[in-house]
Amino acid sequence: MSVVNFALPDLGEGLTESEIVAWHVAVGDTVSLNQIIAEVETAKALVELPSPFAGTVSRLFADEGATVNVGEPIVAFDVPGSETDVPTDGSPNTVDIESNSSETDATAGVDQTPSDADASTPRADAQGLGERESVLVGYGPRVDGGARPKRRARAWADGAPRDDPHNFPETSGSRETPGSRETPGPVETSGSVEALERPRSTPPVRKLARDAGIDLATVTGSGENGLITREDVERAVGNGPQASVSLSTKETSDQGEKTDAPAPAGTGRRADVRLPIRGVRKATAQAMVRSAFTAPHVTEFLTIDVTAGMDLVRSLANTPEFRGKRLSILTLVAKAVILAAARTPAVNSRWDEDAQEIVQLGAVHLGIAAATGRGLIVPNVKNADTLSLAELRNALDALIEDARAGTTSPQSLTGGTITITNVGVFGVDAGTPILNPGEAAILAMGAVRRLPWEYQGEIALREVMTLSLSFDHRLVDGEQGSRFLVDVGSILSNPGMVLTMV
Repeated sequence: MSVVNFALPDLGEGLTESEIVAWHVAVGDTVSLNQIIAEVETAKALVELPSPFAGTVSRLFADEGATVNVGEPIVAFDVPGSETDVPTDGSPNTVDIESNSSETDATAGVDQTPSDADASTPRADAQGLGERESVLVGYGPRVDGGARPKRRARAWADGAPRDDPHNFPETSGSRETPGSRETPGPVETSGSVEALERPRSTPPVRKLARDAGIDLATVTGSGENGLITREDVERAVGNGPQASVSLSTKETSDQGEKTDAPAPAGTGRRADVRLPIRGVRKATAQAMVRSAFTAPHVTEFLTIDVTAGMDLVRSLANTPEFRGKRLSILTLVAKAVILAAARTPAVNSRWDEDAQEIVQLGAVHLGIAAATGRGLIVPNVKNADTLSLAELRNALDALIEDARAGTTSPQSLTGGTITITNVGVFGVDAGTPILNPGEAAILAMGAVRRLPWEYQGEIALREVMTLSLSFDHRLVDGEQGSRFLVDVGSILSNPGMVLTMV
């Protein structure tokens, strides 16, 4: 047996730290190669960490909620192999792993250089590491079998089982997500085995419930497919005495956040809460400041009659290609943006300061701003310009599902070229969106409302929407921005106009 440390790997895009959201193993558990051992939250996404070793967990270096720098050890394993133990004091260890093209960054952060003393040590297969496929940074390939080990149920002070951290919302179709990867098994308790049904919620909501002392099994979810939302938990807390002060205090106590003195009894006011600026909120703030003070923003507005576009969406919902699938005006707006960008390439470009060049991009990687429990993120559909309307709908649906589940990959959050933000879902008509850093344009689509509108020389109730286009005036002139916005509006108000644009 040898003891090896696994350090927090580089999850890509210059991210230097991550927060341990949940451990899926405990000291003494036996793990298999590529078994998910933890969920970590970066400034951009929630990521599952696979185990690079097959062995026994001997130490966890960080607790849930702790922030760890890339390269720092997070877990130690006893693995078959050398009889010489390697200290687990937090320093990187030497691990005897055979170098080959099939092994990648899943073992990032672990020194893989063999020493002379290890020259005769059995190689990867003898250590139980097995054969591995090429994977993306920070991810491990999925392997068959290897069910997760049983672990003791965590308990509150009153002895009730603690809400299990490995519980995500399900998604439609056959796409695998953390919530659908395995069926919850028995949880071992003191001398008995009890099957627990895990309520569906996201990691931030589960943590809020744990901090507030709320058993999610007693909460009815108001979200999609019964998903328990933050509002559901706050509503459950609100049913108890002194709920407001209790929630604001407990919500921050475990993370070192500061809560000012509670409001005097009987005032009905909540106490002030200080929230640390980190994670998605910190990344979003930095990006917006950088964008606002780098790119000269211009915003234009166009209000249009989208009745014909909405009729098209409703008619498509009854066709074999779309039947049974969610279809909204967002899909049509996305297609219109792609087609209009082909006619005005300036909106799909970037500013190269070093080369002093404007780069008009050949591919459209379409970003969709998504509000999540962790904050605003902007994942993008790669090569959206190559997709049919049905393929684009499926890609957007997958993007939104991953964002809601907190499983958006770091790769989906980088490389966007133009963005759509749907403020209409919140009942907002228009706004002045700030550009995603590095992009030339962002389109905000407002709410679709039935309003009196001029139609064929008369006044009629029509479905009306306002589009707001912000663009970088270094890259896009007013004429170019206006032409692009009018093209998008023309497609939405009269979809047949597409025939004149392709």
